[in-house]
Amino acid sequence: MMKPKYLAVVTAMVLSAGAQAASVNNVAEMFQQGSVKLDANLRYENVQQDNALKDADALTLRTRLTFETAELHGFSALLEFEDSRDLFGINDYSDGTGNGTDYSVIADPNTTEVDQAAIRYSHQMGKVTVGRQVVALDNQRFVGHVGWRQDRQTFDAVNLLLTPMADLSLNYIYINQRNRIFGDEQDIDANDHLFNLGYQTDFGKLSGYAYLLDNDKVENDDLNTYGVRFAGASKMSDIKLNYQLEYATQENEANDADTDYYLVEVGAGMGAFGAKVGYEVLGSDNGKVGFSTPLATLHKFNGWTDTFLGTPDQGLQDLYVGLTAKTGYGAFAAVYHDFSSDYGSIDYGSEVDLQFTTKFGKHYNAGIKYAMYDADDFSVDTDKLWVWVGASF
Repeated sequence: MMKPKYLAVVTAMVLSAGAQAASVNNVAEMFQQGSVKLDANLRYENVQQDNALKDADALTLRTRLTFETAELHGFSALLEFEDSRDLFGINDYSDGTGNGTDYSVIADPNTTEVDQAAIRYSHQMGKVTVGRQVVALDNQRFVGHVGWRQDRQTFDAVNLLLTPMADLSLNYIYINQRNRIFGDEQDIDANDHLFNLGYQTDFGKLSGYAYLLDNDKVENDDLNTYGVRFAGASKMSDIKLNYQLEYATQENEANDADTDYYLVEVGAGMGAFGAKVGYEVLGSDNGKVGFSTPLATLHKFNGWTDTFLGTPDQGLQDLYVGLTAKTGYGAFAAVYHDFSSDYGSIDYGSEVDLQFTTKFGKHYNAGIKYAMYDADDFSVDTDKLWVWVGASF
């Protein structure tokens, strides 16, 4: 298995190969003509739950500094540092690492780390990336960067993307380590193999995938998912239609279980207004275990209160309706979810999510977001509020 030190050796070898292909002056220009980016996000978050935990408050600042070289004979390098920490003593929260456990969870621990460190080689037939990197496949339902949290998820990986034809993509990713959102100490050694085949049609993208996950810390923990997805958009007069259809089946070795996943979503937009309705099912094997997506950007799905980060053993059915509107001041979004079990007849509850985001100047953005989960036969009533301002240079 390729441990981090061996990934580093491979990375150094690839960089050395690029250096040998050009004179010293050209390699120097590769770095001199590189780009530097600075991104910062200052966010206040408040969590209130109807349980014994204390209400949580956090004011955190995430700073990300990125350097990317210019390309030389197809080779380039990327180095990115990320720092996240609470400010001004506003830190009454459980950060997910064992600190502040008498408070509700706000999963933004204080951490400083190398977020990305990778070598890339690009060719007209594709691209290979070796090292620590962001990986986001399709809509991130199965593999994503969890970008909503201050410490986003990356992977130590070898990422091979082939594009033999204009509309065809073949993506294979070997993951050696999952760098989770809770800092270095909770990263997970892995032996994951991800396969994703995509074909772009006139009506949308057809994807087929196999995600074979193996957590090295747990024996007999293989989680193998096979699926197919179709997503696209088309225009009918002044109305833009969008749609998603997806099905997957999953083999859970640890629980000796088989589960299924379904997604149907349709939406329409006209001018500044949009609407969507969707139905997502994370199935259950007779109440034994629910369908799991451990590498996903989970905050995007099943409500912003994150009540369903882990699928209940009885599975999850999520019927949702969303509305969007754009104005000269910014963008509004509202989503309503109705949750129930896939196995049995359990009414989990409902959730309302509201958001306003705006951009101002050339480099700045801001937003406010509120989510309210109304519990029935699962979890507890939960309210969350976020207010943030960001800058990118």
